[in-house]
Amino acid sequence: MTTYKRVLLKLSGESLKGDREFGLDPDALRFVAEQVTEAADTGLQIGIVVGGGNIWRGADYEAVGMDRATADNAGMLATIINALAVQDALERNGLAVRTQTAISMSAIAEPYIRRRALRHFEKGRLVIFAGGTGSPYMSTDTAAALRALEVGADALWMAKNNIDGIYTSDPNIDKSASKLGHMTHLDALQRRVGALDATALSMCMDNGLPIVVFDLFSPGNLLRILRGEEIGTLISDSVTVSAT
Repeated sequence: MTTYKRVLLKLSGESLKGDREFGLDPDALRFVAEQVTEAADTGLQIGIVVGGGNIWRGADYEAVGMDRATADNAGMLATIINALAVQDALERNGLAVRTQTAISMSAIAEPYIRRRALRHFEKGRLVIFAGGTGSPYMSTDTAAALRALEVGADALWMAKNNIDGIYTSDPNIDKSASKLGHMTHLDALQRRVGALDATALSMCMDNGLPIVVFDLFSPGNLLRILRGEEIGTLISDSVTVSAT
């Protein structure tokens, strides 16, 4: 039985570069689009926030003296490039997609307007939210949490690149590390988990928004989560997540 009606899927920019060191990989884009299309074909309403780390890493430029706000603004532009690429890949699969940006780019995308986004969901369209929050000093994780809350998503799905959940310690270093199937938001904050930043976590905790951390590149995982299977790590105040 489907436990979700509407979700916000957070994609990292790194998930789109495949084996490349930089940029977009067509095979990775195609795979991501296929997984999202499978989920959307069930009737699930999907919003997407995509990062820009495959194109721009603001921290690298800050380290050599660039102003933080300037570096973050460039990062917002990188997310828009990725959003357009994801939009194209999804449209080639037959999905109706709209991209909304937090900074004005009316020639290539709609401005972010919450009520318009909700209308798109009602009409069966997938919505990609680009440009982060539109303000510097805010990560795309925070943008994902914010948009999820604004559009009334049942959960925030944090798609990771070959990371299948949250562990008691780094499994690449500690062979005795075990995966946590469920934890509370407060547990995640206290453990300083790297799955998403503290601002996004706090926002989800304050508003009771469940988070699922899972491996995007395990085929069929989106459908398994949708069916209610225990995939990855669920961060919530209760184990069961139901659509509102």
